Amino acid sequence: MEEAMSCFQQGGEVSHFILGGADLMFPGISVPPEGLPSFQAGQPWSVKVPGNPAPIAVGTTTMSNTEALKAGLRGKALRIAHYYKDLLWASADGRYVPNEGFYDDMVIEDPNFASASQHIDSSEEPSEGKQDKAAVDVSECLTEDHAINSETIENVTASTSELNLPQEKTTKEQTEEKEHQHLSTEEIDSLLDICLLQALHMNVKDKDLPMPGSILWSNHILPCRPPGVTLDIKKSSHKKLSKWLQSKSSSGLISVKEDKHKKEVMLIGISRKHPDYTAFKHHKRVQEPVEQHDNIVADGSSTKQLEVDEIYKPSSHVNPIFLAVDADTGKYYSASEAFDVVFRYVEKENLVKQTDKAKVILDATLCDALYKGAVKKGSAYPSEIHKKDLGSTFINRMQIHHRVARGNEVAIRKGAIRTVQIMTERRQGNKKMTRVSGLECFLLDADSLASELQKKFACSTTTAELPGKKGQHEVLIQGGVIENLAKHLVDHHGVPKRYIEVYDKTKK
Repeated sequence: MEEAMSCFQQGGEVSHFILGGADLMFPGISVPPEGLPSFQAGQPWSVKVPGNPAPIAVGTTTMSNTEALKAGLRGKALRIAHYYKDLLWASADGRYVPNEGFYDDMVIEDPNFASASQHIDSSEEPSEGKQDKAAVDVSECLTEDHAINSETIENVTASTSELNLPQEKTTKEQTEEKEHQHLSTEEIDSLLDICLLQALHMNVKDKDLPMPGSILWSNHILPCRPPGVTLDIKKSSHKKLSKWLQSKSSSGLISVKEDKHKKEVMLIGISRKHPDYTAFKHHKRVQEPVEQHDNIVADGSSTKQLEVDEIYKPSSHVNPIFLAVDADTGKYYSASEAFDVVFRYVEKENLVKQTDKAKVILDATLCDALYKGAVKKGSAYPSEIHKKDLGSTFINRMQIHHRVARGNEVAIRKGAIRTVQIMTERRQGNKKMTRVSGLECFLLDADSLASELQKKFACSTTTAELPGKKGQHEVLIQGGVIENLAKHLVDHHGVPKRYIEVYDKTKK
């Protein structure tokens, strides 16, 4: 039943809401680059956390995928009927816990499944009709529906699943991947030790302790592995993450204890005077090289590499926190930089709870920053917050912006980035016409693109201003070039395919 049931992938840290009995909302799920799968209202669906194969809840859909697109991917997606840790679960004998990623109040990726799934994702090519494992948060895909009325929406087929854009691997990447697949047990053991020491030096701070072993593995150890390496704990001599961490504890490098309630080993201390720690020469994490060459387009001109980032600006809610740690309230911050600001404040004010170092005491300033205006009238304000929730709650109180850069041209706009929409429809004489809009978000000029596509597809093209949207234009191309156009935007203009929505109204 579990394999047969369709599944929504959770986006962001919303599992604790579901485990608290909340229904699943569309902004809380992730959508694959090819768009929403097909579904009808009242169908049974499950919910999973990325990187964890076990469902955390089951329920029924509240609307069809067509109605969801019409609603702008807002509102309730799934009415939850049963979830992990609910009364039905509690009434069962044994109270089964699916894997190490399941906690009392949240679910994260399964550390024993993560490495295997990462290898599969990196080696498999997306096939037609198959849902891509890489997901994009729904909040990044919300677009203003500028030309689709209620009648046409019902005839639209979200055919992004047919958009099969190849992602070829270079010969060098294939060779490296093949070599890493033949690492011996001893080599894997040695690599595990190196990644642990690298993580302890660079990422894991004493203020982060205690830390679940699964978080240590997924958030700190795996990112330290060399590019192209698949690090699988099952292929080591220890076989299990818990046994490996206990062996490192026996050597005196770290201190761990088993949380019998959560059935997981917790990292509680680091011996930074241990000989292995002091002798290790850590290095700064170098990102895998990305080719920065210009993309050559059909007419011989070139476009610079496109960069798209989600950034945050301090709001009046969080300004006192930034000022308290002498951080600039007028600049933009990445999510990790914003996390660092709030944790610096916690450290400065000594707000870590002494009896439970996984929690932070909320003083008046921090409590106002996180909850003022968000708590219902008459309800009590929280007095503490778990460390794992602090960062996400903090940036949710900031103003989201997006930054798009191409060469020396940079644009910063308020809100999450909108998508490029490509639509093919029939006109008079049963002829096909393809329309593309949302180009301004990616620093593309409609007139220039129209001239470029006219030469590429050997057809007539025109541009028009979108009704009621001053400064926003669409390009109209004669013929049904929906797939070739999407591929052209990805290959020649660097638009990430997760930001492209495709609608084919010519299909019945």
